Amino acid sequence: MRTPTQCSPSTVASGTSEFVEKGTDNVVFSTCDEEKSRVVFQMGTSDAVRALKASEIVCNDVATIDINMGCPKAFSIQGGMGAALLSKPELIHDILATLKRNLDVPVTCKIRLLKSPADTVELARRIEKLGVPALAVHGRKIADRPRDPAKWDEIADVVAALSIPVIANGDVLEYDDFSRIKTATGAASVMVARGAMWNASIFSPKGKSHWEDVKKKYLRKSILWNNDVKSTKYTIKEMIAHHSCLELPEGKSINKADTLEDLA
Repeated sequence: MRTPTQCSPSTVASGTSEFVEKGTDNVVFSTCDEEKSRVVFQMGTSDAVRALKASEIVCNDVATIDINMGCPKAFSIQGGMGAALLSKPELIHDILATLKRNLDVPVTCKIRLLKSPADTVELARRIEKLGVPALAVHGRKIADRPRDPAKWDEIADVVAALSIPVIANGDVLEYDDFSRIKTATGAASVMVARGAMWNASIFSPKGKSHWEDVKKKYLRKSILWNNDVKSTKYTIKEMIAHHSCLELPEGKSINKADTLEDLA
């Protein structure tokens, strides 16, 4: 199924769905029947109606819709999305209530810490009252940088205040960190971002594979499944920047790449 992102479905291969940018062949999201029951589709939005329209496009192919209310990146804040929503509880209410009222799949969201633990707990409680089945909490404030330690103790405050499951996020960089953050916060589960992007084998209890091997496997699968070239390029650049250097010949060749084949 190919779906332009104002979007109309079309079949690519049996059981596979691709969502394609309108007027192009750029695949922006791809999934399949095998993973339908496990995929959480996270989006950034600043508008309840547009969020609903986008959700209606993908809701039959995913398990849950999640609204990102924690991204501190400039593009997200300037668009009124991500962490920009944290200071707009009425808009949060409008978005979540609209989605829950009109969708048959669960609707969740992710936030980050506010100025004080009390403020974070207050917002989390307001979100819980909307009937979301779970809430993800990133353990940093908007002004914090990735090098600043995540405040797991403030995630624990949210866990203690809510009756719904809380998903802890922040500074999960090794396999052992999964159990460490759950123990420290009391969270029901864990979300990992940078750790998985730098080396997806972080999920293996046997220990991580060498990042070069993971990079090669990731690229092979990206080509096999026609992953979005910009997404693939970004991920590989992040892996190289973390483990090596983009100024070396490999990094420079990645920067020049325009197609998946160029990346190979």
